[in-house]
Amino acid sequence: MSSELRITDTNSANDSKGRALGFEGNDFLYVVGGIVGAIGVFLLLYGMFHASLAAATCVAVPIFALPTAWVILFRRGKADGYAEDFFDYLLNREGFSFAPDNQSPLGAAKKRKARHA
Repeated sequence: MSSELRITDTNSANDSKGRALGFEGNDFLYVVGGIVGAIGVFLLLYGMFHASLAAATCVAVPIFALPTAWVILFRRGKADGYAEDFFDYLLNREGFSFAPDNQSPLGAAKKRKARHA
């Protein structure tokens, strides 16, 4: 009998963040928070301030829809930091500058030729 410690690969609980309501990790909290917030605002507007049903609904729906859309579009099934990278790409794109002549030499040369032609 061998006295060596045998190491095997397992599916450890540390490898998984868990699942709830079909969402990985704590992503379900955004959705639940949106539901609770939307119901709270709806009841506040409709019940206490006597707003119309349509007005209260129109105010409450985005409170639920925005966090849910955030989770579905930017968190569910995506790598960590996906949302930050996505918005960084949209806002900063490679070579962004308010002075187009200060961009890369290749791009600036093409623009100068186009102006003189």
